[in-house]
Amino acid sequence: MNLRDQLRQILPEILSENPSNCIKGTELIRLVKYRLNQDYSDATLRYHFSIMSCDPSSPIAKVEQGQGYFLRTTTIHSLNSARNLLPNRQGLLGEEIATSSQDVDLALSRANKFRAVFCRYNELAHRFPFPLEKSFSEGEAIRNLWTFPDALLLDWHVAHAGEESFEMDPDLLEICGHSGSSPFTLTGVKMKLSLTHSSVREDFFQCLSNTLWSHAGEMVVATPLTDEKLVEDLRSLGTRFNLGILSYGLDLDTLDELPEAAAIRSLQPREFDAIESKITIHRITSATPRTDLSWHQLAEIRQESPDFEEIFKWISKCLRDRQPYTYQAFSALSARSANRVSGAELYA
Repeated sequence: MNLRDQLRQILPEILSENPSNCIKGTELIRLVKYRLNQDYSDATLRYHFSIMSCDPSSPIAKVEQGQGYFLRTTTIHSLNSARNLLPNRQGLLGEEIATSSQDVDLALSRANKFRAVFCRYNELAHRFPFPLEKSFSEGEAIRNLWTFPDALLLDWHVAHAGEESFEMDPDLLEICGHSGSSPFTLTGVKMKLSLTHSSVREDFFQCLSNTLWSHAGEMVVATPLTDEKLVEDLRSLGTRFNLGILSYGLDLDTLDELPEAAAIRSLQPREFDAIESKITIHRITSATPRTDLSWHQLAEIRQESPDFEEIFKWISKCLRDRQPYTYQAFSALSARSANRVSGAELYA
């Protein structure tokens, strides 16, 4: 594997999404060297950081003013997955709407903002989101729309708000283990910026298809659902097939006024209050969770999706440590652990 491919794998585990927590080049070189397959000079690494930071498909970005690097959140993976949120397959596999590239960019920006709002909103409600991004390569985009959800929500039944953090109850966790009950619920989520009469059934049955393995499935829409006929159709479908459907009530003008997705993800709870005040949840149907996951289907999906491989590792880590980590916290712990192991191997 060449150096650039190695860096594409390593950098997302080291860099922070928040530009204010950027890592200076000298420190980044030190962290990266521990994990490379062979020795490279500081000048070579610095050159690659500089070149890759100008590539919108790479995971590294440079702060606009000052020194340091942070994790680029709008990568080729996030762009591919954000296209799934657009109406009428807008932007899928080059099928952009017949208008300017600026309009397509604007639509993708709205999709990324909504995904960030969805994640932050649920994190603060102690639901643990995982947006799928690596499962929608261009070559498999159409098939994967019917296979993978856009996001997952992990709800822990054995956790509660402690004095300082949200934590698991070890007694409840042990009871679940002995009784065979699941300590968590996994909800597959299909996300859309908006819905139209022409595409609503396709969107609905895609959601049904890519959440059959989970405890529950939900279709989450950014914009208000004001068309009574559309709402009635959705209510009928959701009730018949046991699928949750809700809107966040964020119109396009509101999405345009929001900060960029990377900034939304980094907001503190009090800072997010201003955005949360703009959200009006309109729930059309609620899904009754199924008792069990479809393990056979999950095993197949895991083999096809690098996202699901990470999901398994994340949940396993939470259970081992008896701590409901957010996925971001789990990623940070994994990166630190990998750096410690590499450093130990270096001096062994």
